Amino acid sequence: MQYKWTVLTVTTVGVLMSGIDGRIVVIGLPTVAAYLHADAEQAIWFTQAYTIGSTVALLFIGRVSDIVGRVKVYALGFTVFTLGSFLTSVSFSPDTFIAARIFQGLGSAALFANSAAIITDSFPTTELGRALGINSVAFRLGSMLGLTISGLILSVADWRFLFYINIPVGIFGTIWARRRLHEIGQRQTGAPMDWAGFAAFTVFISSFLLMLTFAAYGVGENIVVALLGILASISIVAFVKVERGRAYPLLDFSLLRIREFAGGVTAQLLNAMAWGSFILTVSLYLQLVKGLAPIQAGVFILPFDIAFLLVGPASGRLSDKFGTLPFATVGLATISTSLLLFSTVDAFTPFSTLIVYLAIGGAGMGLFVSPNFSSIMGSVPPHIRGVASGLRATFFNVGFTISFNITILVLAFYVPYPIVSAIISSATGAPTNIADRAMLSAGLDGVYRVLAVINTLAIVPSLLRGPRLATGAGAVPDSDSNIGAQGSNPVD
Repeated sequence: MQYKWTVLTVTTVGVLMSGIDGRIVVIGLPTVAAYLHADAEQAIWFTQAYTIGSTVALLFIGRVSDIVGRVKVYALGFTVFTLGSFLTSVSFSPDTFIAARIFQGLGSAALFANSAAIITDSFPTTELGRALGINSVAFRLGSMLGLTISGLILSVADWRFLFYINIPVGIFGTIWARRRLHEIGQRQTGAPMDWAGFAAFTVFISSFLLMLTFAAYGVGENIVVALLGILASISIVAFVKVERGRAYPLLDFSLLRIREFAGGVTAQLLNAMAWGSFILTVSLYLQLVKGLAPIQAGVFILPFDIAFLLVGPASGRLSDKFGTLPFATVGLATISTSLLLFSTVDAFTPFSTLIVYLAIGGAGMGLFVSPNFSSIMGSVPPHIRGVASGLRATFFNVGFTISFNITILVLAFYVPYPIVSAIISSATGAPTNIADRAMLSAGLDGVYRVLAVINTLAIVPSLLRGPRLATGAGAVPDSDSNIGAQGSNPVD
C-alpha cells in the first residue's frame, strides 16, 4: 500500500472516533443530565467543556508538532483521548464529568490539529481535496454512528456505555498510529518553544470563552463577566506584542497575510458560529417539541449525514479539478437556505418535511467543507502546517462555542430560563404542557433565523479569498508523496 493511503486510513480512525464522541453526548444530554442531577448550566458545560479543553491547546499542540513531529503528537493524542473517555465514563457528579471532558478535549486537540497536516504532508495537490473529503466523510460517518449508537445504548444500557465504546477504538488507534505512521513532513527541529506566547494565548482564549459562556448562561455576576472581558482584552494585546518580537512565535502572523488561508478560516469561523449548535437544537426540537425518544431523534437526524456522505467526497474531488470557490460559495448558500427553512417549523411540521430540510443542510455542508478545508491547508508552507492546522481548528472551535452562546441568548428572548432548566434536567425532558412546547418551538425558530444571517455573511470572505491557486504556497508536488525537510518517504 502506498504510504499516503496508510496515512489516510490511520487518520480516518482518529476523526471517526472524534465524530462518534462529539455527537454521542448530543442525543444523550437530557439522560446524562438527569442521572447526574445537573441543571441546564451544567448540562451545557457537558458539551462546552470538551470544546474549551481542545481549543485552549490547539495552537500549542500545532507548534509542538512542527518542532518534534506531527506523528508523535498525533499518537499521543490517541492515548490522552482514550484515557479521557475512561475518566468520563466513571464520572460520579457534574463537576467530575466536566473535568473529564476537558481532559478528553486535550486529546481531541492533538488528533484534530494534526490529522489534516499529516494528510497534507502526504498527498499531492491534485489529490488533496479528495483525501480531505474522505477524511471529512469519516468524521461525518462517526457523527452519524454517534447519533444512532447513542439512542441504541440509552434504550438498553446505562449512559456510561456511551463512553466505554471509545476505549477499544482508542487503544487500536494508538497502536496502529505508532506502528504505521512515519515522520515525513518538514520540522523546525531545535526551535525554542514560545512559552510566553503560549501563556498569553491560554489566558486569552480561556477568559474569552468563559466570558461568552457566563454571559450567555447567566452563570455568575455581571462583574465576573466584565472582569473576564478585561482579562481577555489585556491578554490578547500581550499575545500579539509577544509574538511580533519572537523569531519562533507560537503563531506566525504571516499566515494571515495569505489571502486564501485568511479567507478560508474566516468563512469557516462564521460557518461554525452558524452551524455549531444546529444538531443540538434539532435534537432538542425532536425530543422536547416533537416528543421523540433519544433513539428516534438520532434516526431522524440521519438524512443530514447521509446527504453529507453523498455530496462531500464528490465536492472534494471536483474542487481539485475546478477550484474551491464555486463549491464553497454554493455550499454556504445552501446551508443558509436550510437554516431559513428550519425557522418555519413547529410542533405540527410533518416528519417528511423535516427530512427534506435536513438533507438540504447536509448537502450544503458537503459542498462547503471539503473544498474549504483543502483550500486552507493547501495554501500554507510545509514547515508551519502544524500551527496552521491548529489555528484553523482554533477558529472552528471558537465559532462552535459562540454558536451555543448565541443559541442560549436568542432562546432567552422567548423562553424563561427556569423553564429551559427544568426541561433539560428532568427525567423525560419533555415539556409538560402545550404552551411550553409552543414557546420552545418559537424560540428555536428565532435561533435558526439568526444563524442563517451569520452563515450568509460567510459567503463574503469565501469569495474574497479569490480563486484557488494551481499549486498552493505549501502544496505537495504532483507525485505520490512528499519528502519533507527531515525524514524519508517510506512506502509500505
